Amino acid sequence: MIDLKSEEDDEDEGRDLHAEIEAERIAEALVFASSQPVSEGFLAERLPKEADVRAIMLRLKEQYAPRGVNLVQVEGAWAFRTAADLSFVIRRDDNEVKKLSRAALEVLSIIAYHQPVTRAEIEDIRGVQTSRGTLDVLMEAGWVRFRGRRRTPGRPVTLGTTRDFLDHFGLEELRDLPGLEELKGAGLLSGRIPANFNIPSPLINDELSEDEDPITQMDLEELGLLAPRSTSED
Repeated sequence: MIDLKSEEDDEDEGRDLHAEIEAERIAEALVFASSQPVSEGFLAERLPKEADVRAIMLRLKEQYAPRGVNLVQVEGAWAFRTAADLSFVIRRDDNEVKKLSRAALEVLSIIAYHQPVTRAEIEDIRGVQTSRGTLDVLMEAGWVRFRGRRRTPGRPVTLGTTRDFLDHFGLEELRDLPGLEELKGAGLLSGRIPANFNIPSPLINDELSEDEDPITQMDLEELGLLAPRSTSED
């Protein structure tokens, strides 16, 4: 006698496996086609409703782990990147990032670990004045951004790092930043850093803190990021 139930179960399993493989292929194609890390929310909108995006991405990450190209997570988003141990064979002559000055490296390090941080706080930590040009270089590189405005007298602008910062330095999230001794060994902190300088635990999420207000249209105009809106009527 033929076990119909068993055959039906096999057919269901076959359909489930096919749907799972197809979802993985779609997710793989979406990440491969994007020039920027792809969020799980973006993937969820384009995959079947029953698809478990997190499980799919973790399976793909495991599949690509031993290959020359790895699937990596960057602050909750996903991207394909050259395996770390093969980076030396990739030529970057045409896309080489301009070398940062020591001052820019110090400022970038302080922002990464102390964010949200104001320019005055950066100068207090370094013990020297920070030029606007240094911050401009970091913003042009896409590694630093204005976060908000501190709820203190003068409402100073707060600074933080970007997803591009994590992506460039191969970090999944801010907690993966190296420790103080590693930073010194890499030359990212100079002798001008005070002896009692410590490394705080950076923010894990990107939400504004309790003492920050969001950046407004007026703030962007004041900071020179947007042209002032015309008050005249057409």
